Amino acid sequence: MSDVESREPERAVLPGEPFPLGAIWDGGGTNFSLFSEHAERVVLCLFDAEGVEERIEQDRGEAHNWHCYLPGVGPGQCYGYRVFGPYDPGAGHRFNGRKLLVDPYAKAIDGEPDWDRANVLPYVPDGSEEADLEADDEDDVAAMPRSVVADPAFDWEGVQAPRTRWAETIIYETHVKGFTMKHPGVREDLRGTYAGLASDAAIEHLLSLGVTAVELMPVHHIVSESFLHDDGYTNYWGYSTLGYFAPHSDYAATGTAGEQVREFKGMVKALHRAGIEVILDVVYNHTAEGNHLGPMLSFRGVDNQAYYRLVPDDPRFYMDFTGTGNSLNVVHPSVLRMIMDSLRYWVIDCHVDGFRFDLASALARELHDVDKLSAFFDVIHQDPILSQVKLIAEPWDVGPGGYQVGNFPVLWAEWNGIYRDSMRDFWRGQGSLGDFAGRFTGSSDLYEPEGRPPHSSINFITAHDGFTMRDLVSYNEKHNEANYEGNEGGSDDNRSWNSGVEGPTDDPAVEELRGRRHRSMLATLLLSQGVPMLLGGDEMSRTQEGNNNTWCLDTEQSWFDWDLLEQNDELVEFTRRLIGLRRRHPVLRRAYFLTGEEPLASGLPDAWWFRPDGLRMTRRNWQDGGARCLGVFLNGQELPGTDEAGERITDDSFLVLFNGGGDDMDFRLPTRRFGAMWTVELTTAEPEVLPEGERVAPRTTVSVPGWSVVLMRRVAR
Repeated sequence: MSDVESREPERAVLPGEPFPLGAIWDGGGTNFSLFSEHAERVVLCLFDAEGVEERIEQDRGEAHNWHCYLPGVGPGQCYGYRVFGPYDPGAGHRFNGRKLLVDPYAKAIDGEPDWDRANVLPYVPDGSEEADLEADDEDDVAAMPRSVVADPAFDWEGVQAPRTRWAETIIYETHVKGFTMKHPGVREDLRGTYAGLASDAAIEHLLSLGVTAVELMPVHHIVSESFLHDDGYTNYWGYSTLGYFAPHSDYAATGTAGEQVREFKGMVKALHRAGIEVILDVVYNHTAEGNHLGPMLSFRGVDNQAYYRLVPDDPRFYMDFTGTGNSLNVVHPSVLRMIMDSLRYWVIDCHVDGFRFDLASALARELHDVDKLSAFFDVIHQDPILSQVKLIAEPWDVGPGGYQVGNFPVLWAEWNGIYRDSMRDFWRGQGSLGDFAGRFTGSSDLYEPEGRPPHSSINFITAHDGFTMRDLVSYNEKHNEANYEGNEGGSDDNRSWNSGVEGPTDDPAVEELRGRRHRSMLATLLLSQGVPMLLGGDEMSRTQEGNNNTWCLDTEQSWFDWDLLEQNDELVEFTRRLIGLRRRHPVLRRAYFLTGEEPLASGLPDAWWFRPDGLRMTRRNWQDGGARCLGVFLNGQELPGTDEAGERITDDSFLVLFNGGGDDMDFRLPTRRFGAMWTVELTTAEPEVLPEGERVAPRTTVSVPGWSVVLMRRVAR
């Protein structure tokens, strides 16, 4: 039995309305509404400051929504639900009224399950695979987090969203907590919070780099798995969602009884005031409840059969396209409505600018195969709000046919995993020149056939899931010993970089080589057509000590070490210069794909690839598997389109020289036709090898050191 006192209601209870779902305060009271198609009875549970539970029967209304209206109940009120019905796992039903449930539409959630205090499983665990077949009768109210009625009011002070064009977007991927947890310029009580990310010191770093958007790892309310808790770990990355409308309460400095909502909005306002967009990494493909042996926290107990994709011929089990134990049932209209309501809430009420959809292929599955014309896409495309924000897919899941890079519809950008693999291959001396060139120029083979522009490709070389860029050039193998699963977790995606030495070293030759490759990958990323995404910390050589899967490490190994900002100030300044070049020069961020054809006016192609001897690449050259060097001319003289004043867009023209091999290579610049004089704009090798600012005439031979990039700008007549 429960160790928390309960009582019958002593207040006026009105029927209320079925819509909108959730707990909606109108200034005089709160309307509560919960969807459950298969429930037989629903009880709303209110909790006072001492934790005493008050139970109120809900009326069943239209569309299977159970609802009531309570005058005088307002923001800060803690509540939950008990949902009654059959406990029949073989039929897909797992109702258990002895378990308190979080409202799927809760705008705020206070706390996580206390795994040690009560059994939050709907069955008695006995270690067997059949344990879930019999319901547990222990009340778990003492162990469960509470839903909280939130105050929707917020003063945006007229601050508007930046609405940065896709072609001008530069994304910085980071973690709300890890970004400021050790930042010396952030007040100690604000470190690791929404308020910390909104601080002047945090925003100043983003502004100094020149990025235009932050992509935040999951901030929907998170629950760490019980097995992590047992061993002292947490789900740090946050891909374990309990509440799709609630900002994670642990990231709030001001309080968890609804204050986290106001603090989150304040963070968005501060970033918008600085001209920085906010993109949320969202996890609508699965929930924190795991497989058939997982806990009962919300969706499973509210209506298991509706919310989850169950195995058709054995609904006791879950379809798992995500590798986490379950898949959300996007095929069900009410579940699809919940996702759409959640997305609209974050845009309309919280003013976020876009979303990155984790394992987005799982959302596109109608019955089994990934279908890019699924209801999920149809609903978003016709939505007047969501169709206008930034939509980014992680275009894969773990199910059959789940790798869908290039197959998402118009309006969508994609994390381009093929770009990542191709660029890594090139800078470790593998892969083909043709593949490298295709990715550098925007991956037209993936996106142009469907009428999608270059910004459909979100280019990245490193991301949260994998090595940092420093570790990428410093380790040949993963070192995940600190993780929950020892060194078994995480993809071994590094292969050999021939670095000679694993990890930290005092050898200046090894350090110089690592630094050169690091700078070359940054240059490649920020000079490529498409939208660059920089992993937060790569600008200052952040390391995770070779760990490429820190998903469960809420420790200094995952947090930013801000001492690196000063220690690696040259790399930070180099990154700023690259971003500044990209922002100043439209030729580096074109809105249309390069063709290689010669326009009538200038007589020059928009792009022209050449060999180290200065002559044009031939088909044989592209097929030469051993070749590691090439250059490209980027014509800024005539760009398609006009500016806001209706004037034709013109820009400087550039030569980019790539040496993806270990030996120094002599490049002969193209003929005078491409430019009468060139100046060295930037080099990723040591500056004295090829001084920046040096002027170079056509057909001059330029030495490009191994593993380096040289960027040259055409000097105006």
